[in-house]
Amino acid sequence: HMTQSFEIIIVNDGSRDQTGAVAERLATLSDAVRVIHHPQNRGYGAALKSGIEQAKKDLIFFCDSDGQFTLDDLHRLLAWIDRYDMIIGYREKRQDPVHRRMNAKGWNLLVRALFGLKVRDIDCAFKVFRRQIFDRIGIDTVGAMVNTEILSRALRSGFTLKEVPVR
Repeated sequence: HMTQSFEIIIVNDGSRDQTGAVAERLATLSDAVRVIHHPQNRGYGAALKSGIEQAKKDLIFFCDSDGQFTLDDLHRLLAWIDRYDMIIGYREKRQDPVHRRMNAKGWNLLVRALFGLKVRDIDCAFKVFRRQIFDRIGIDTVGAMVNTEILSRALRSGFTLKEVPVR
C-alpha cells in the first residue's frame, strides 16, 4: 500500500472508440476517479496539461494507458521522492521496433544538443513530479515537445531530477 490519499485522472483525448465510456464506467466505481474528455484529439501535450491542471495532490504521476509499462514500478520512482523533485523513468529494455528505437535515439540526441537536457529517454511516459513544479513553470506546449518543455523549465528553475529504469 503506497497511500490512502490518491486521485486518478483519466484524460480521454478525443478517442473514437469506447475509451470515453469505459473511463466513465470506472469513474462510477470510485470518487477518486475523474475523467476529462477532449471532444477532438488535441495531442499528447494538451492531454498531459489537462490532467496536470486538474490534479490536486502534492505528487503528480503520469503514465500512458496503453499497457507499455508495469505500474508495479511506481515504487521505484517513489523511493527517490524524498531526495528529488522529479523522478523520471527510462525504459529498461525498450520493446519498440528498430526504426522506433533509432528515431528515439535521434530525438534524445537532438533534445540534448538543443536544450542541454541530458536524459536517457525524454519521452518515457512514466514520471513523478512534485506539484510545486507545475505551480511555478506552467505548460505551453501541446505537442511532442511537452516533456522537453517541462523538464528544461523545471531544471532551469532549480528543481532536481533523478532517472530510474522501468519495465
